Amino acid sequence: MNLDKLAAAFWRDGYLLLKDFFAPTLMDAYQQLIVEHFKNAPDFLHNEEFLQKSATDVIPWFPQQSGFDVFDIVEDNTNLQAITTAILGHGWNGLYCMTMFSGKGTKGQAWHQDCAPENPAKFNLNRLVYTDDINANSGGQVVVIPASHLKGEISIGDINEDLVDQLIIAPSKGDLLLLHGHVWHRVLPINKRFRVSTNYRCCPNGTPDDITNVCVYRNMRYRFDTSEVVENRLS
Repeated sequence: MNLDKLAAAFWRDGYLLLKDFFAPTLMDAYQQLIVEHFKNAPDFLHNEEFLQKSATDVIPWFPQQSGFDVFDIVEDNTNLQAITTAILGHGWNGLYCMTMFSGKGTKGQAWHQDCAPENPAKFNLNRLVYTDDINANSGGQVVVIPASHLKGEISIGDINEDLVDQLIIAPSKGDLLLLHGHVWHRVLPINKRFRVSTNYRCCPNGTPDDITNVCVYRNMRYRFDTSEVVENRLS
């Protein structure tokens, strides 16, 4: 990998898709564990107000916290460590590994930023690992506004409308998608079966570990640790 070139592309666009980054056999092993965990169609963890206002149908699982050490293999991957350091610099901190599940017919995720954008130096980095193909047939593609990590707070408006300059990304099994926490992004509705991705979140040195506690949507700011809307942006 040309790390300098890749890091420059990330900082220009706010995202970076690296194809075939992880071995198919490892992705198959992860997928089997994920499917087994979610086979009983678990309930959503968030309250009804959040589900309605965010149009976000995602159920999280933190496999490393449940004793599944096999998920350390990706986290410790030499190439993943290298590209992360090239982007964030030395001293960056790992936050958590979160697998996200969305069932067939669910909404995906509405437009949002993962963390408040007031300080450009304080943000999380999403390192999204895909253990199954995502495409137009399956639904669940990722939609981003390139370079929107430089635009400040996401605009107020319809939570799921098509926006000018949006780009649809359809990752395949083994791909790695790096996504800046200030980038405006969403996930399209899921058409078939279910959708999963696993996010190894991290942040630059000096960024607080609770950086993702407050998420910014086009209609609100929501605080996850207290399960409350802290700003109604439409009023």
